Amino acid sequence: MNGKRKNRVGLVVSDKMDKTVVVSVEDFRTHPLYKKTIKRVVKYKAHDAKNECRSGDTVRITETRPLSKDKRWRVAEILTKGEVAEIQPKEIDVELGKGDDSDQQQTQDS
Repeated sequence: MNGKRKNRVGLVVSDKMDKTVVVSVEDFRTHPLYKKTIKRVVKYKAHDAKNECRSGDTVRITETRPLSKDKRWRVAEILTKGEVAEIQPKEIDVELGKGDDSDQQQTQDS
């Protein structure tokens, strides 16, 4: 029966819920009349029992029985770990030189 279950490979876009991740899966199809390639993006909620997935990870999800109102998929494996830089707004201001007012006052005094 395992051979009949659907598998998808996608990117984790959210891991803020407990034991649940949102996986974005891209699919390219050709339009039947115009023959143009169309990108279709579908977001699935998948069960992550150990909370191992993080945003930016590439994962394989497998179809399963309904686990909640929206969850019908589970994370089968993590293919690659993604790196997401989390920077606080204060750190960005300091790098750009906007966050420290004492430097601006010293240049105005001289």
